[in-house]
Amino acid sequence: MHLSHSLLSPYNSRNCIIRCIGASSTDNFPEETIENTLEPIDHVEMSLSYWSSGGQRDPTCLPECLIYMLHSDLCLIDEIKIQPFQAFFQYGAPIYSAQYVRFRMGYPKLPLRPEQLVSDENEGQLNADDNYTWTYASPEFPMLQENVAQSFKLPHAVLCIGGVVKIELLGRIQKQAIDGLYYICVSHVEILGNPLPRELWVAPCENGVVLKYHPEPRRSNVRCSDDGRSPTNWHNFATRIWQSGAGRGIGWNQALLSRLLFGPPLQLLEEDDDDDIS
Repeated sequence: MHLSHSLLSPYNSRNCIIRCIGASSTDNFPEETIENTLEPIDHVEMSLSYWSSGGQRDPTCLPECLIYMLHSDLCLIDEIKIQPFQAFFQYGAPIYSAQYVRFRMGYPKLPLRPEQLVSDENEGQLNADDNYTWTYASPEFPMLQENVAQSFKLPHAVLCIGGVVKIELLGRIQKQAIDGLYYICVSHVEILGNPLPRELWVAPCENGVVLKYHPEPRRSNVRCSDDGRSPTNWHNFATRIWQSGAGRGIGWNQALLSRLLFGPPLQLLEEDDDDDIS
């Protein structure tokens, strides 16, 4: 009921990013780090603020990606804004946009540790897909070669289960004159939607992820029992909201929204144990 109320309540979209996880490559670190994409303007304290990929000779080579952590384990996402960077300091003021963009949402297979995320000293260690289970992949959207915040609206609101969003930048357009290599550069990113209350959170389990409800705010120093629950004030409720594997389709990431927002009431079936509901 708490989850249903959170999903169905009216909301005003806001930026759901809380911090950066990492980028597939960075040309000059830390001057051109992914963390610059959190700044809403191109200049911060007289310095340029943007992320730049490494250069490539082939414009159709492997895509670049930017990975972000959201405010909550569960966020209802409906729009993503990306502003390509325009290099006014280069001849012709080129714009280093991608040809297309695609979005993935999901959860880490193991808890994210602060030392693994991008920082002033560290480019991030968790960029590979092997670190995540992606529960949603968007269609590809064409990106304009324009220095504006371009809006990419998803076909429908998507429940991001796990609080991780990957932006895939596909294909390069602009070659840098000084070295003849193709780059992708981004000034600013916003992931817009509705972060659900932090009382609702998810935890990886065997072949899936479990939704948990804790009525009091979590603290990082709370000791957990062997089964992962807080020793006090725990409401014995855990729902399997994503189960991966062959033959299981796309899971609850789509079914939850389609049933709650567009269809008949959602029915939950009890599993054999007392705490899990499938």
